[in-house]
Amino acid sequence: MRRTAKIKPKNGFSQFIHWALVSIIPLLLFVLVRLSIVPLAYIVVLLSKWRMFAVRPRHWPANIRANSIDIIVGLSFVVFIAQAPSQAWQLVWVLCYEIWLIIIKPRSAPFWTSIQAGLGQLLGLVALYLLWGSSSLILLVAASWALCYLAARHFFSSYDEPLSSMLSHIWAYIAAALTWVLAHWLLYYGFLAQPVLLLSIIAYSLATLYYLENNDRLSTLIRREILLIMSAVIVVVIMFSDWGDKAV
Repeated sequence: MRRTAKIKPKNGFSQFIHWALVSIIPLLLFVLVRLSIVPLAYIVVLLSKWRMFAVRPRHWPANIRANSIDIIVGLSFVVFIAQAPSQAWQLVWVLCYEIWLIIIKPRSAPFWTSIQAGLGQLLGLVALYLLWGSSSLILLVAASWALCYLAARHFFSSYDEPLSSMLSHIWAYIAAALTWVLAHWLLYYGFLAQPVLLLSIIAYSLATLYYLENNDRLSTLIRREILLIMSAVIVVVIMFSDWGDKAV
């Protein structure tokens, strides 16, 4: 007697609907910004994460932390679309957000989790200084601490790191301290603030070292090269910055 093969349910249509709904979000943000309803665009990003609260309240903090990078990236893209100098640039940011939602965000391998954390920190800090670069120092320090802490926790989430919480707090403290010092004499390279540039250089270098170490691909030579390049870039950024009358 021939065995009848089991027919697996097709989920292609439901998957298509899911991606279609996801891809609508950046377009909706573009429309809202063009209509000068920017606050509603921020609300749309937050409402798109409603599933975080579809569980018992005791799970909310963990869900918020797990989705924090996606929220930061979404809110940052709203800032970029709203601050864009032309409609063409707005569409570029819309396309970038589509790439994040469809290609980068769904992946969970350690490499992609590291990319997500790095982009979340970079985009969040750039948006922070675009909106509140001239605001109070306390706000910049606190926001930088929070962004870098959440980025570090997201980075370590795909590794079996017992000290992830402590390491995240250390990185957040370094970010806050660096922001406290540099924000007294805030310099910009185009739209990129100096604290954002230096924090990104340090973060990406240290993350690369950690990633290579956990994949048994970090040799003494590679470690020295990465640290040397990181130090050289930091020295060049600081030494050749036009401090003018900002230094004391």
